[in-house]
Amino acid sequence: MNNNNLRNIAIIAHVDHGKTTLVDFMLKQSGTFRVGAEVSDRIMDSLDLERERGITIAAKNCSVYFGNTKINIVDTPGHADFGGEVERALQMVDGAILLVDASEGPLPQTRFVLKKALELHLKIIVVVNKIDRSDARPSAVLDEVYDLFIDLGANDNQIEFPVIYAIGRDGIAKRNLTDSSSDLKVLFETIVETIPMPKYHAEKPLQFLVSNIGYSDYLGRLAIGRLMNGQLSMSDKDSYICVQSENQTVPVKLSSIQIYKGLKFEAIEEVAAGDVVVLAGIENVEIGDTVCKKDKIVPLKRILVEEPTISMKFTINSSPFAGLDGKFVQSRKILERLQKEVLHNVALKLECSTKSDEFIVKGRGELQMAILIEQMRREGFELSVGRPQIIFKKDGSKTLEPIEHLFIDCDEVYTGVLTEKLALRKGRMVNLANNSKGRVRLEFNIPSRGLIGFRSDFLTDTRGTGIMSSYLLDYEEYRGEIESRSTGSLVSDRAGEAVAYGLFHLEPRGQLFVVPNDRVYEGMIVGEHNRSNDLDVNPCKTKKLSNMRAAGKDDNILLTPVLHLSLERALEFIKDDELVEVTPNHIRLRKSILPANLRWQSKAKF
Repeated sequence: MNNNNLRNIAIIAHVDHGKTTLVDFMLKQSGTFRVGAEVSDRIMDSLDLERERGITIAAKNCSVYFGNTKINIVDTPGHADFGGEVERALQMVDGAILLVDASEGPLPQTRFVLKKALELHLKIIVVVNKIDRSDARPSAVLDEVYDLFIDLGANDNQIEFPVIYAIGRDGIAKRNLTDSSSDLKVLFETIVETIPMPKYHAEKPLQFLVSNIGYSDYLGRLAIGRLMNGQLSMSDKDSYICVQSENQTVPVKLSSIQIYKGLKFEAIEEVAAGDVVVLAGIENVEIGDTVCKKDKIVPLKRILVEEPTISMKFTINSSPFAGLDGKFVQSRKILERLQKEVLHNVALKLECSTKSDEFIVKGRGELQMAILIEQMRREGFELSVGRPQIIFKKDGSKTLEPIEHLFIDCDEVYTGVLTEKLALRKGRMVNLANNSKGRVRLEFNIPSRGLIGFRSDFLTDTRGTGIMSSYLLDYEEYRGEIESRSTGSLVSDRAGEAVAYGLFHLEPRGQLFVVPNDRVYEGMIVGEHNRSNDLDVNPCKTKKLSNMRAAGKDDNILLTPVLHLSLERALEFIKDDELVEVTPNHIRLRKSILPANLRWQSKAKF
């Protein structure tokens, strides 16, 4: 059976190829907003972090109407670290719009999301976006898209996809480059014509798959997903049951059934199969659960995503400044917050360490971890986190490690220095393409641990003009040791306030992270040492006064501007024996063991 007046689609692409902007215009041109209403850009990016960084972090749902057809849309993240969100979102749809930049062409996340869509046998519409760019090459990019489909093993039906050319920021779509257009009507028509109607079996019992979790101040926990078969009705609100992991069942009393109408929810009495539904009244529901009728319990296959590749240690803030900034400092509060995050994000896993106040979080990449830490600090948490560690696998006696396929787009003059640095990190070049316009595309196979700490070096080496992205290729045999950082740390040997005089005389030793009047403590890292060893220093040193000094003999102290320490750079910088101290107002680097004498004793043991 088909649900004729309904289409479910996901919009998938590499980061910054224009997904959220295109959804903006689909909402505006479908009449979702009243005439004259003020509508901000990137409506779907509702989180503060998404707006600040210009990326989508969490998959979100909305709906639009084209004629009598309702189109449920899922806007997905474009960064590889949030691939779990994409895999989860694709479970709710029958087709996908693959957005590709008319200049950059298919990039790593394009390959990842397309691979997942093809595995689920979704119908694809290819939209070549940003055709108004001065360096646009739509015909060549379309050829690259065909090559990508063939490379991923697409069948004859999948490779016969419709192509739309678009200028997403202007809300324009057309079938051919030479056509004239002023709206997205062509795109809406193609969706209705191409994307299959949701199918369901009239004989099968009720099956509702939970793909996302939400929360309402009025309704409590919300289960968001697709109604695969059957019909949900408020008249039978006491007749449902939730099948959780390991086939455990929990009785359900629905308090509300809602569907998407634009960006908001609309409460209804009953809903037919195929629609994306929001249910309230299910306590302790998790992603992957199935809601069934009590008399016919037939659970669906749980949502599975790819395994995490990195892990990080989360622990309490044990520095002398603990508790001065944040509201939540106890290990119990940190554990509760991490458990809540794992429920919402199926790509994250949480394990308890041998220490009671230490927790291991496993995920896809450094950015995913940094976003979680940033969200926690904004909520008032104080914590310390360790260096990202790669998760290895065992195959008999062999140790396997994750290998990334790295894409670099940079000016031709930087090819040599990047190739040399990536070789030191066990990277192997697999392709080099020159577009004859001064830019080159480099491709490497490199261990995931080789990319930790590389981004800051990359931006420095390419003067900020390079673009790099990667996706997980496979697991291969361990390639040998990689030196994480060739420099040491400048470590404060006492507590106090940093003084300009002391810092001025430390500048020849390396790059400083603190400025005058910053508070420091013993074991806190105040800079990067020029040499490979750590150096205990005194940033609080003042100039000794004497009655022999003339007033005009003092030098005016001018300090070199300090390098701003963002959370991502801090995570890249630290070594295995160092931590990042994160509070709502500060990001500090510190040694795991603060007292200098205990640090030297621990080194002497080994």
